[in-house]
Amino acid sequence: MPSSTITPFFPKMVPLFSLLVLSLTICSSAQGPPSPGYYPSSKISPVSFSQGFRNLWGPQHQRLDQGSLTIWLDSNSGSGFKSLHSYRSGYFGAAIKLQPGYTAGVITSLYLSNNQDHPGNHDEIDIEFLGTTQGKPYVLQTNVYIRGSGDGNIIGREMKFHLWFDPTQDFHNYAILWNPLR
Repeated sequence: MPSSTITPFFPKMVPLFSLLVLSLTICSSAQGPPSPGYYPSSKISPVSFSQGFRNLWGPQHQRLDQGSLTIWLDSNSGSGFKSLHSYRSGYFGAAIKLQPGYTAGVITSLYLSNNQDHPGNHDEIDIEFLGTTQGKPYVLQTNVYIRGSGDGNIIGREMKFHLWFDPTQDFHNYAILWNPLR
């Protein structure tokens, strides 16, 4: 049952992007800064699952316990959730601990998308952890797409990072800082 842990940090911004997170566990009590090298203002604080998210699919594969959401995957289904609010820009971070062992075919992701507002022509920013096999390291992949249509004319960029640490041993902070002016 692959699972992971995430603690979100969201500013209150004008609606545009929706946050979708799949195959993760939310935990609002993770310690440490929101991400390496960036410290948002005191106006940004973690939100609990019920304050910031709703089930998207697979509620039978979710368990909420003391502010921590656990999501699991089996041979039938997984689970996903999304933010209650949309955001034009902001800081979106998560403390994530990935599942060890065989996870080939499973992608744990934190991503921003405006697909609900612009279906077939949406923008997307992703942080994805590509599943792996025993003894092989996880690969972190980032994606930025604009005007995505699925017709092969997508404008974007993918980057893969071979991690120098084991993301299954502890919580690590990952974030997207979206500034519409840059």
